Amino acid sequence: MADAMACYIGSSAPDAKILPQRGARAVTSYFSFLDPSPPLFPEGGVPALIGWTSRDTVNISTKPTRRYPLLSWTTVVALIALVGVYIFSVSFKQNGMLLGLKETNMIEKEREKLCQDPSINVTEIPYVHYPTPDTYSRKQCACTPVRFFAILSMQRSGSGWVETLLNSHENISSNGEIFSVKERRSNITSITKTLDKLYSLDWLSSAAKNECTAAVGLKWMLNQGLMQHHKEIVEYFNRRGVSAIFLLRRNLLQRYVSILANNHDSEAKQLNGTHKSHVHSKVEAQILAQFKPKIDTKKLIAELKRSDKLAADALVYFKSTRHTILYYEDVVSNTTKLMDVLDFLRLPKRNLSSRHTRKPTSAERNTTDEMLMTTAIIH
Repeated sequence: MADAMACYIGSSAPDAKILPQRGARAVTSYFSFLDPSPPLFPEGGVPALIGWTSRDTVNISTKPTRRYPLLSWTTVVALIALVGVYIFSVSFKQNGMLLGLKETNMIEKEREKLCQDPSINVTEIPYVHYPTPDTYSRKQCACTPVRFFAILSMQRSGSGWVETLLNSHENISSNGEIFSVKERRSNITSITKTLDKLYSLDWLSSAAKNECTAAVGLKWMLNQGLMQHHKEIVEYFNRRGVSAIFLLRRNLLQRYVSILANNHDSEAKQLNGTHKSHVHSKVEAQILAQFKPKIDTKKLIAELKRSDKLAADALVYFKSTRHTILYYEDVVSNTTKLMDVLDFLRLPKRNLSSRHTRKPTSAERNTTDEMLMTTAIIH
C-alpha cells in the first residue's frame, strides 16, 4: 500500500534532494540519517506525510500486478487438452493402420511358408499371394496362388470391353471402376484401405468368382486419383506385388469422338429412354452411331495434347512397377493379344468372350456391313 502512494516530502535541511528510493522504509532510512531522533513516521506510518508541501518532492509509485481472470486460464487449458486429444487420436489411428498392415503381412508370410511351391521362379515370389479373406474360407484353394493386378486406362479406351473378356476367364476377377466413387479416392488412406479389401478377396461384386480365384484386380482410370497420388500408389504396388496392365488408345481423335457421343447419349438417352456406355447388340450400336458430334477445332488440339500427356506421364510414373502395355487398336485387330495378358498374369490360356458390341473403325466400316462407327463433323 505504501509503495503505491505518491508522497510529497518537505525538507528543512538545505541539502535536501529528490529521493529516488521507493517505499516507506527507504524514506524513513533517509531521514534517520539526517536526524537520529525517533523515527519520522509514527505508528500511523506513511499517511502522516500526506499534507507536507515543498518544491522538493518524492514520487513513490509502482505498476499494479497484472492478473488474468480464471475464465481465460480455463479456456487455455481446454484448448491444450483438445489439441492433445486430437494428436493422440491421429497417432492412434495411424499406428492402428500400421499394426493392421503388419499383421496382414505376417499372415501372408506365414501362409506363404505353408504353401511354398518350388516350381515358382524366385523372381515371381513377390507377385504370388495367398490371401486369407475375412468373409469366407478359401478351403481347398487356400494354397492356390493369387496374382494382384490393376488395369490402368482412360475413359473410352476399350477398358470395359477388355475387362469383360478377362472376366470370362474362370480364374480372373476384375471388379470394375471401384474408384469411380469419390469417397474411396478422397485421400491415400481411403485408397489403400479400399485396395487392401480388394486384394484380401473380401470385395464382393458381380465379378467375384469363387475361393479358387487366381487373379484379382480392378479397372482404374487415370483421372480417378491415380495420378494425384501416384507416388504412394507406386510404393503400394511395389510393396504388395501388384502388376499394372496399361490399356491405352493410339487414335486419340477417335477416343475424343467416343467421349462426345457418350456424353450426348447420357442426356438424350437414345435407347428406349436409357443411357448405355456399352452396348450389347448391333441394333443398339447402329442407333448410337447415328449421332455425329460437332468438334470445335480450337479445343480439339488442346484436348488431344492433354490426353497424350496424361498417358505419357502415367507410363513414366509407373515405370518402376511390374507392368505391361496394351493398345486398344491391337486388341481390335488381333484378340489373341489378350493371351499375352494371361501370360503376364501367369494364368492358363482360355477362350475369352464378351457380350459387348464393339464399334468398328472407319476402315472396317468400308469393308463390312456391320454397324457404323460414330463420325464427327469438324468445324
